[in-house]
Amino acid sequence: MAEDNPKALASVRGHPVHAFLVPFPFVCFVGTLLTDLAYWKTNDVMWEIFSDWLLLGGLVMAAFAVLAGLVDFLGNRRVRTMRIARLHVTGNVLAMILAVVNAFVHSRDGYTAIVPTGLTLSFLVVLLLSVTGWIGKTMVYRHRVGVTD
Repeated sequence: MAEDNPKALASVRGHPVHAFLVPFPFVCFVGTLLTDLAYWKTNDVMWEIFSDWLLLGGLVMAAFAVLAGLVDFLGNRRVRTMRIARLHVTGNVLAMILAVVNAFVHSRDGYTAIVPTGLTLSFLVVLLLSVTGWIGKTMVYRHRVGVTD
């Protein structure tokens, strides 16, 4: 008999919590990048304020996604031993560290809060999360992590 797929321990009625939380911070961080770009082009302080709020919302939602992901990662030995899962976790940790640094950079007033450091950090966070999102999808579709047959 074949082994079962690695289970998602943080789940609601068989649906992995991590999978449905992840899109929220990603959209907020993409929004932060877009509003940073808008501020860079227009110098309208409204875009800086939008960036600050989107970044904060992304960090709050990411905290919940991280907790659910850690429950699945630390609670399942089969998932922990997967190289791809460790790569996914490492990339996400790095992205969250950059996002926190970005929040501190964005907390400054004026043009230097966004250009060039805030804009660069926003881009790096979105890039890293895009890569780790791809890795996460690979874990689901190829390695069947959290998939119920």
